[in-house]
Amino acid sequence: MAAHEILAATNAVVTLDVALPGIVWPWLVTVNMWAKSIGTGVIFMLFLLIRKYPEQVGSLRFQTTVVSIIFIHIFLLFTLADLHQPFRMWHIFFYPNWTSAITVGAWMATLFVGLLFLLAYLSFFKKDNVLFDKTLLWTVLLAIPVTLYTAALMSQATARELWQMPTESAQMIFAALLAGSAFMILLGGKKLNYEAKSSLSNILALSAFMSFLLYMSEYIFGPMKAEEVAAVLEYIKGDGPYTVMFWLGQWIAYLLPMLFIALSRTSQSENLLKLAAIFALAGLWLVKHVWLIIPQLLPMS
Repeated sequence: MAAHEILAATNAVVTLDVALPGIVWPWLVTVNMWAKSIGTGVIFMLFLLIRKYPEQVGSLRFQTTVVSIIFIHIFLLFTLADLHQPFRMWHIFFYPNWTSAITVGAWMATLFVGLLFLLAYLSFFKKDNVLFDKTLLWTVLLAIPVTLYTAALMSQATARELWQMPTESAQMIFAALLAGSAFMILLGGKKLNYEAKSSLSNILALSAFMSFLLYMSEYIFGPMKAEEVAAVLEYIKGDGPYTVMFWLGQWIAYLLPMLFIALSRTSQSENLLKLAAIFALAGLWLVKHVWLIIPQLLPMS
């Protein structure tokens, strides 16, 4: 055997692409997506309130920033917990692979957290609302790709036709708007008047409607797109194992909040708005969990 052939043989890399049995992304990833939706969503809503109702924001600048910091760190914690080699996370920063959605997402999330801590400093220590509002604009711009990060990650999964980038991106954005407006309705308390909460409830209702429309479009027309999608959706149809959880999530996250918001218009009831917000946040977890699990139940062979 020639020397160059020996050298090539000793440097050979053997890979085997096989289907992994069982659930690879469990409930940890559901919490990841749910917490991220709140962490970025409240920043979107704070930006809106400052533009439309600046006289009512007041201490909400600092409180909203703290909420975002908490939920983004929950998102990061559960992301780390789900990694197969969590103690090698530092490789992402010292040996980055910019073709990986995980690498790009980790860097964007890190920058986002840095801006959040800067906002906390400006609101709590400096009391500089002008500089806070300017910094918030850049934080909002960065919150958009952080929100979309999971959609990019899921769309890279092999043979998972249900997780397509265009629809997953829309679902992530609507989830952030839904969670952010719902949480801000609860956080606003007596600081926000009914008009401001009504504006938030409009976003909540519209996000719920658009999310429900997306899911129903996939539910009805998805089987026409691919046989794999049709097989996956069987898990939430008829006597499927996730049928009850899927429809429970749709009702709690989307349909009932829309109903409560419509009823609050006639009575101007803030309690109904709070109820809509609580249902939306609880139901969002169910919806995300079902959509995460069912494609993984389909055997790849």
